[in-house]
Amino acid sequence: MGNKLVNSIVAGIQEKKGKDITIVDLTSIADAACQYFVICEANSPNQMRALVDSIKEKASLMAGEKASHVEGLNQSEWAAIDYGYVIVHLFLPEARAFYQLESLWADAKLTQIKNLD
Repeated sequence: MGNKLVNSIVAGIQEKKGKDITIVDLTSIADAACQYFVICEANSPNQMRALVDSIKEKASLMAGEKASHVEGLNQSEWAAIDYGYVIVHLFLPEARAFYQLESLWADAKLTQIKNLD
């Protein structure tokens, strides 16, 4: 993946042991709300907060990008970080299985990132 912001987001997720990272490339879809979704799982609400902080830090340091908005942290099952052309979705496993964001765009290119163990 050549996008500097996406790479920094993945680094932030991996630093705090987020799992099952999927990059959804929406650049070929005309009506998409953004260019990329980065989706991952957290094991707990505490890990989700740590992931959000790590992603924001890595995006700032590695890509010079600041999030315009963070949503959902108080819900504790899901959070989103909006960078304009990249949106990060963090889920607890049950919520991710329920929403199945990866399946919403059949024409999008999906890239799975191997878990670091």
